[in-house]
Amino acid sequence: MSTPVSLHTSSIQSLPLLARGKVRDNYAVGDDRILMVASDRLSAFDVIMGEPIPGKGELLTQMALFWFGKLGHVCPNHLTGVAPETVVTAAEVPQVKGRSMLVRRLKPIPVEAVVRGYLAGSGWTEYQASQSVCGVKLPPGLRNASKLPEPIFTPAGKAAAGDHDENISFQDVVAIVGPALAAQIRDTSIALYREAAAVALAKGMIIADTKFEFGLDQAGNMVLMDEVLTPDSSRYWPVEAYEAAFRSGANPPSYDKQFVRDWLEQVRIDGKPWNKKPPAPRLPQEVIEKTAAKYREALQRLAA
Repeated sequence: MSTPVSLHTSSIQSLPLLARGKVRDNYAVGDDRILMVASDRLSAFDVIMGEPIPGKGELLTQMALFWFGKLGHVCPNHLTGVAPETVVTAAEVPQVKGRSMLVRRLKPIPVEAVVRGYLAGSGWTEYQASQSVCGVKLPPGLRNASKLPEPIFTPAGKAAAGDHDENISFQDVVAIVGPALAAQIRDTSIALYREAAAVALAKGMIIADTKFEFGLDQAGNMVLMDEVLTPDSSRYWPVEAYEAAFRSGANPPSYDKQFVRDWLEQVRIDGKPWNKKPPAPRLPQEVIEKTAAKYREALQRLAA
């Protein structure tokens, strides 16, 4: 298999740049559409690594398109159906081909719609302190990576660039967007998660948790936007490794950048741990390759 060409930072001169996120570069196409280019950048601990993960942007885009296709009956999404290559110059096509989506421009709803089907990460930490997550009371006796009786909606407030999103309660969402839209976000998010979790389980993967983002179109309709159910926004576990990890109290292995995080936790700079601030340590080739392999495997299993 040929090695994918890496794209750390896109440079589309024919369109106005709207914003560069941790992974995506967004360009304006007129006043009603956005070209979203998924780069091969990887961020860990909210710091962008200097080295790209070859093929990551294409894999993220293909996985998002897979899920948009599976979930369109649950909630409309922002895809226009127009090929991204048609809105850039011929010279710029290699930067967008396979890694871009041409989407409708929406008014973003400032809430991260997180759904958890299993107790992990910050949810497990919060449960240990309060037996609840984001104000949702949970049964006693749960352990790390426990499956929850029902999926729960545990939203986060969207932070300013460079800051961490913070967990908030459903009542906080009501205060931000009003009771009707808050209920719609919660109910749609849980429906999307249930549907996706069933599809993934049939492919041998558990979706422990995920986050969705929504926007409003000009008519005020709620639309699923941004990425959806990629390893960057979701915690995927292989079914075959889950039970042993759960019994031992360990985190199940995941299809995401955990491999990079673990390496960064161990690395020493001048004898000291990295302070998790820029500049990031240079990633070794082995870490880059193993991370790329994780992303590839996730898509291959889903699409099989």
